Amino acid sequence: MKRLTVYLNGEPVGALDQDDGGLLGFRYSPEWLNKPEAAALSRSLPLQREAFRGKHARPFFAGILPDEGPRQQIASILGISERNDFAILERIGGECAGAVSLLPEGMPSPVGETRLRELDEQELREIMAELPRRPLLAGQAGIRLSLAGSQDKLPVVLHDSRLALPLGNTPSTHILKPEPERFPGLVANEVLCMTLAKAVGLSVPFVTPRSIGDKACILVQRYDRTISPDGAVARVHQEDFCQALGIPPERKYQQEGGPLLRDCIAMLREWSTAPVLDIRDFLDGLIFNMLIGNADAHGKNYSLLYRGGERRLAPFYDLVCTLAWPELSKTPAMKIGQSDSIETITLAHWKKMTEETRLGWPMVRERITGLCRKTRAVLQDSRAWETPGDAATADRVASIVEARASSLLQSMK
Repeated sequence: MKRLTVYLNGEPVGALDQDDGGLLGFRYSPEWLNKPEAAALSRSLPLQREAFRGKHARPFFAGILPDEGPRQQIASILGISERNDFAILERIGGECAGAVSLLPEGMPSPVGETRLRELDEQELREIMAELPRRPLLAGQAGIRLSLAGSQDKLPVVLHDSRLALPLGNTPSTHILKPEPERFPGLVANEVLCMTLAKAVGLSVPFVTPRSIGDKACILVQRYDRTISPDGAVARVHQEDFCQALGIPPERKYQQEGGPLLRDCIAMLREWSTAPVLDIRDFLDGLIFNMLIGNADAHGKNYSLLYRGGERRLAPFYDLVCTLAWPELSKTPAMKIGQSDSIETITLAHWKKMTEETRLGWPMVRERITGLCRKTRAVLQDSRAWETPGDAATADRVASIVEARASSLLQSMK
């Protein structure tokens, strides 16, 4: 039997085990369960004395890890099996999304660690060159980082306007994402979409483009971190929708058995501490993803944030116009009224989605119309969305979004 201690906000809450057959198990500690302030790690892992085994334990913990491509590379670098969730978490589970840390038994508690490795421009260039071959810098001494997703990314600390690597279990403050060679213009695309989202009233983290050598990057402020006046960084717990629904990460797309829109809205209706507001905001995020032509808004691209006893929809992230690359799939990750293409969603599809999710059509129609009008107004004022860098990509994406907003608005008449 192998064991990792699971921490939430620096407090031990239980243990993740792996038996001799490789099966995962998680059990909350009696000490945690006896605390008045005890909270569950996940909606899919409610507080209980019995252990969660196998398929009941795995979705949350596997959901902490990177997606298949970088996961394979990390496993190869570390000399372990890519299917061994436990072994990968043991090596890189120190600094994760939200407030969860996993440490081998006997290692010191992660509370209060502030070890940093400041990076100069040359080191940043070297890391950006190395990242495609070594995701999350896996295997480097002192670095135990894990983030879900398939894109190259690196948790960093913005320290006195300089970037630093968090060592051990030091919390990061930002995520640095270099532009993949496969998707030229992605940084300008994402910066525009995130800037536009903020301008029309959606909750999104602050993003800024950054050049490191000749590599375009995007620096994203973490919404699952808080910084006190004295500069201390604290983690805020979060989980994505797949984790909350108990769905393993390899099934994040609807066509692979992932969440349906009705599952997401039903979960918010039952689990959020402000369901009316969160369902409205989730609907706005859904509409906005359709407006920008983002077919990749799957179950791991929506999250819940846990703070002060509240369970709320997290800010939106990874907002990108995937239609900017014609070769990418146009099948929505979560379908609107069973539409098979993000380019052919009609008024009938929206009405069918409204029925499936038990929402009111007048409210849905009002949100669609309002967001279309706001989006067009912002795009017509270039000062509201102009982003530095790749102007050609930004203009192309803006044209796609404006055309889609105009078309959807016309269909609402």
